[in-house]
Amino acid sequence: MQSVSLSAINATVLWGGFVLSAVFGAIMQRTRFCTMGSVSDIVNMGSWTRMRMWVLAIATATIGFNLLAATGQIDASQTIYTAPNVLWLSALVGGLLFGFGMVLSSGCGSKTLVRIGEGNLKALIVFFMIGVFGYITLRGLTAEVRVHLLDKIAIGLAVPQDLPSLLAQATGLPLAGLQAGLGLGVGVVLGGWALAAREFRNVNNLAGGIGLGLVVVAVWYLSGKIGYLAEDPNTLQAAYIGTQNNKMEALSFVAPLAYTLYWFMMYSDASNVLTLGIVSVFGVIAGSAAMALATRQFRWEGFGGTEDTANHLVGGALMGVGGVTALGCTIGQGMSGVSTLSITSWIAFLSIVAGAVLGVRYQAWRVERLA
Repeated sequence: MQSVSLSAINATVLWGGFVLSAVFGAIMQRTRFCTMGSVSDIVNMGSWTRMRMWVLAIATATIGFNLLAATGQIDASQTIYTAPNVLWLSALVGGLLFGFGMVLSSGCGSKTLVRIGEGNLKALIVFFMIGVFGYITLRGLTAEVRVHLLDKIAIGLAVPQDLPSLLAQATGLPLAGLQAGLGLGVGVVLGGWALAAREFRNVNNLAGGIGLGLVVVAVWYLSGKIGYLAEDPNTLQAAYIGTQNNKMEALSFVAPLAYTLYWFMMYSDASNVLTLGIVSVFGVIAGSAAMALATRQFRWEGFGGTEDTANHLVGGALMGVGGVTALGCTIGQGMSGVSTLSITSWIAFLSIVAGAVLGVRYQAWRVERLA
């Protein structure tokens, strides 16, 4: 009976993850949500509209995650983002690499999947580059640099590194109250800023910001509540069913791309199983493809030349290395991670933005130089 329950929970997490990520992909495709584009718009045109959409998504996810934690639905300490070690150097270096790489590749990991769903063959190559270099940084050559150099330079804390836990230790105030108060406070401030611009307030932007943020919250609930088992009959320990690292997970699109490639290559290996991260990759592509076909926006697209090809190859490699090093991408750290109010996640998020600014300015310099 217990094995049947485990199988049912696993199926629920995987199918739920696929459906939610398909919704995520459909919203991204329909609203033209793009984190790289949000930075490019600011640098090149002074437009903050798409950045406001991203910030509104962060605000929504932050409120939702912390309310779930405050009401006891999920355990906020059981994520990779809230671990006691503040990997500030890894977040800084990885974020810069990822941000620069996503500009060269015309989009981040999630945008790459959306573009695949739209028929973009360049994005398919970027997918492979992210996956291969992501896996190399998880288990291969660049993993040695990450583990033995960057990850070693960290700040060790006695409690989880999310802001509510730190303040609870410092003040003695109840953790649940701080989670609710800080989650709402940070979310309202960020959301208020995003909504302050009148030109931003339209159906498309609200659907993009609030919709994507709610999907992230739903995935947190799926993995942290529905997928949680207090005692796995196989190990007699607590478990998060269907996740990669037996931790509560939300959406992220670097390491899951690497694990997706591995799943394909080692398909016949009985120990190689689907996880929430892998099905989310399939889901985003499926959701984007369905929306693109429904709105007649699907079209095949290839590389424009040698430099275009080189940019996408290098950009994908940088995103694979940087995303794993920083423990996430513009969605993994820049939405799922920051929703936990983790110190490392905020460092990674800001570093990704800084790396993207450098990338946009580099591309502008290249254009001027060629002209």
